[in-house]
Amino acid sequence: MSEQTPPPPPMSDNRPYLIRALHEWITDNGCTPYMVVQADVPGVQVPQAYVQDGRITLNIALRSVQSLNLGNKEIILSATFGGELEHIRVPCHAVAALFARENGQGMVFEVKDDGPPSGGGPRDPGPGKGSGPKGKDGGSQDGNKRPKLKVVK
Repeated sequence: MSEQTPPPPPMSDNRPYLIRALHEWITDNGCTPYMVVQADVPGVQVPQAYVQDGRITLNIALRSVQSLNLGNKEIILSATFGGELEHIRVPCHAVAALFARENGQGMVFEVKDDGPPSGGGPRDPGPGKGSGPKGKDGGSQDGNKRPKLKVVK
């Protein structure tokens, strides 16, 4: 009679760990970390006046925000918008991308508004989804809606 090995315990969502690692990597390389948030996901608290096409891009550089907490369930910070201090709360599963403003390098995540993913890692949401560096007019720098992100392996 052979013994069966019990199944491994379920893994927690890896997105919070990837967010922290990307933030550190971008910062360590002298770049500015920007986070794209799907603003219509339940639990997201962002200034709605700055939401475009259901998303908001936040500068989360340590020099630009106050009290940045990159937690396992949510990201909490305070930042100034139009001269007013706003308190931001973002569940980790609402983060659509994290990238360096200067070169677009980072990672895109799949966003589901029904809660955190049950497992697995980030996926490419496909053409036209996600967000990338913005030009002065709010559109992407190359006039294309596709983000300028590179897969980091």
